[in-house]
Amino acid sequence: MMQARPPAVERLAVIGCGLMGGSFALALRQAGSVGGIVGHSRSPASACRALELGVIDEVAPDAADAAAGADLILLSVPVGSTGAVLAAMRESMRPDALCMDVGSTKADVVAAAASALGPRIDRFVGAHPIAGKERAGVEHADAALYQGCRVILTPTPQTDPARVARADALWRGLGARVSTLGPAEHDAALAAVSHLPHLLAFAAFRAVAAQDDAQTLLSLAGPGFRDFTRIAAGDPALWRDVLIANRTQVLDQARRFRAELQSMEAAMVAGDADAIEALIAPAAAGRSRWRLGG
Repeated sequence: MMQARPPAVERLAVIGCGLMGGSFALALRQAGSVGGIVGHSRSPASACRALELGVIDEVAPDAADAAAGADLILLSVPVGSTGAVLAAMRESMRPDALCMDVGSTKADVVAAAASALGPRIDRFVGAHPIAGKERAGVEHADAALYQGCRVILTPTPQTDPARVARADALWRGLGARVSTLGPAEHDAALAAVSHLPHLLAFAAFRAVAAQDDAQTLLSLAGPGFRDFTRIAAGDPALWRDVLIANRTQVLDQARRFRAELQSMEAAMVAGDADAIEALIAPAAAGRSRWRLGG
């Protein structure tokens, strides 16, 4: 079946001209579905770089100016900044505008949006595209980033259904597979399969890097270490906000992980090879069957 083209966008405002926002802008441009793109970043250098690379058409001095006249606004900022950014643009948003974010947590983002926008909350649709790269920055923006990725929308009873439908059509038009969850459901699920794995990768790399012979150890590391710690190269500010915002759910998943680790450690202390194999075997079989997006 042929992929539908994204709905037409007169003017896109990208707030946060990095990897995610830049990739969205490039994808819409490549699809021929956007008239003009304006960008704003907290770092002026990021927005200017996006302009140099042709990701955006013009730089706005602030979020309010970027939002003015845009029928589609994409927030690509650390989740902790959501409320302040939305409050700054509230008065300049078009009445028919659709505003989406790309944050990795949703309960805090939706609550911040409701507080910042008040009665205009019907214009906001929480979105989480489960996509990315090891490297942040608009230099790594890719029009194909969202092809085949899962995007989770998190509307609430206050969200305008027509805007949810438009958000759905936009992401599908960029090649994404779209599903819908409540904000709390989203955060519980992502704590298990995204946020805790990032926490473990950060901790694992720190544990090696803190040793006296760290350089020797790292020089001997192979593909297993590379693959396991790949996500530890994530944006520190982004992951700081995610781990704080979703800490209750992440800490619950950490307790579950610790229980599994303790079971394996106990078997190792006892020198019980059969117990170790019994613990590893179902994980190995399950991981062999698992497929991304399955």
